[in-house]
Amino acid sequence: MQYKRLKDTIIIRIDIGEDIGEEIKNVAIKEKIKLASISGLGAVDKLTIGVYKPKEKKYYPNSFEGDFEIVSLTGTITTMNNEVYPHIHISVGDDKGHVVGGHLNEAIVSVTCEVVLRLIDGSVDRTHNEEIGINLLKL
Repeated sequence: MQYKRLKDTIIIRIDIGEDIGEEIKNVAIKEKIKLASISGLGAVDKLTIGVYKPKEKKYYPNSFEGDFEIVSLTGTITTMNNEVYPHIHISVGDDKGHVVGGHLNEAIVSVTCEVVLRLIDGSVDRTHNEEIGINLLKL
């Protein structure tokens, strides 16, 4: 992974075999990011994405292997308990044009991944909501 900071924007290149979520979090920690938006594109060959079922208060993972193009990589970086908290969703398409997506648990780069972090002045923390079962923005 390599990255470059340009004022309020960070451009990240994530390389073959690296996990997208881990690398974004590593940059956020190094750069002491408290609040940012995430967007990106690229290709992966292994991913696990989750779908949250609110009635059960549980994420269900779906794992995929093959050649996939990232059609959407979006999310936020906030904090929770003074630690970096990336929240990322991904949609990928296969060679037939079928698309799957969900909450990013793992995505291993097969070719490259280009990520743009737009830094936002300030900070937003998260807190766990027992009723819903997830960590919500605390505004």
